[in-house]
Amino acid sequence: MTRVTGWDKLALALIIIGALNWGLIGFFRFDLVAAIFGGQLTAISRIVYALVGLCGLWGITLLFRGRKEVAAH
Repeated sequence: MTRVTGWDKLALALIIIGALNWGLIGFFRFDLVAAIFGGQLTAISRIVYALVGLCGLWGITLLFRGRKEVAAH
């Protein structure tokens, strides 16, 4: 069984926020992050976008965590 850390939960939450934001952009042409933080080019919006991107990369590790344990059995 794979242990889920606090960082994993935070990363997953940001991945979900990013996915919902992209869904809003795709369906309604509405960028919620930009609307909340004052535009796409504001520093805080760019930080949020960067964090979501980094969490997306972290999420890739979640896909492969259990494989080492399964292969060992």
